[in-house]
Amino acid sequence: MALICQCLRRTWLSRGSTTSYSALREISLFSGATAASHWNKVVSDAEKIVGYPTSFMSLRCLLSDELNNIAIQVRKLVGTKHPLLNTARTFVNEKGNNRQMRGLVVLLISKAAGLSKSADHMFQPDLASGISARQRSLAEITELIHTAFLVHRGIVNINELKTCDGPIKDMQFGNKMAILSGDFLLANACIGLADLQNAKVVEIVSSAIGDMVKGVYYENSYMPENTFTDVNGISNWMENIFLSHGSLLAKSCQSAMLLAHHDSEISSRAFQYGKHMSISYKLSSDLQPFINRKYSDSLFSLNSAPVVLHQEFIGTEAWMEQIKEAQLKDNLIDRIKLQKAIKAGKGVTSATDLCCYHGDKALEALQCFPASEARSALENIIYAVTRFS
Repeated sequence: MALICQCLRRTWLSRGSTTSYSALREISLFSGATAASHWNKVVSDAEKIVGYPTSFMSLRCLLSDELNNIAIQVRKLVGTKHPLLNTARTFVNEKGNNRQMRGLVVLLISKAAGLSKSADHMFQPDLASGISARQRSLAEITELIHTAFLVHRGIVNINELKTCDGPIKDMQFGNKMAILSGDFLLANACIGLADLQNAKVVEIVSSAIGDMVKGVYYENSYMPENTFTDVNGISNWMENIFLSHGSLLAKSCQSAMLLAHHDSEISSRAFQYGKHMSISYKLSSDLQPFINRKYSDSLFSLNSAPVVLHQEFIGTEAWMEQIKEAQLKDNLIDRIKLQKAIKAGKGVTSATDLCCYHGDKALEALQCFPASEARSALENIIYAVTRFS
């Protein structure tokens, strides 16, 4: 466990200065980007199906105590640009509909799959919800790992800080808080994994943590935010997004099936749902600055899917010409002008088509599950994600 924590810190430390546009990366895969009222209703209905809010009582107690401690200490970072400040603010301000979304999906797919014929006497689902205690624990573990990931990503490279970021001693203090808090959450997740008493599940979820580390490494190494000459291609983008955003949910859904002793076919379908649902949502989130008036003035990431696809369509030479035309003083980019150029190309429509494609693949993965409220809720989540009107 200590080795995992060390690897996470080393990798996430390399993310660079807080003043770069890397800060634009979503703090949560399920940030409120898609038709808020419709999305909130879909999630609210899903929560009722799995017995929310009782699903995450122990997780809430743990996060409440730890985040309260963080909040007290984070006040010292007010006036600085340390990312941990925004992370803590998000946890405090973000409504329940979004923060524990991954765990909710794990619970829904557990209920949708039901009890397998080969389940042993140790698997005893709750009669009211149809979800076992171990599956609920897995949902909490998934959320703990994700939260630790967010907190650890609040580590900054002290050597690349600027005067406007804040006093060095405050930024160093913020790093210490991010390391200790993230390690605390990750340690509790590891203890919870051991308590599941399933070696295969421990292996799968641990590999998801490794995938997240790889995803951040590739993001920093091959998808630098301010590099305009390299066209990495949508295939590389997809690989990276799965590692950093989709692997945890996909493998947690797969693990939930293993805990219920479902066969490899059901486990594979659950994995596919988590994978394609995550990718579809990330695509939808990336599209918002280009298709949603509410977010039209928002800064967009140069590593977002519409931009990557746009570069592929027009080629490196034409892309560099557009960058040159949008160049401002001090090597800054007029992103509004660049956004208009991207919207005029094929990148946005292609990203929309790709989002719908992965949504369809997620729906296809659900076909092996019997019709139920839980399956309908999982389907409605996809419909909300791919709704662009």
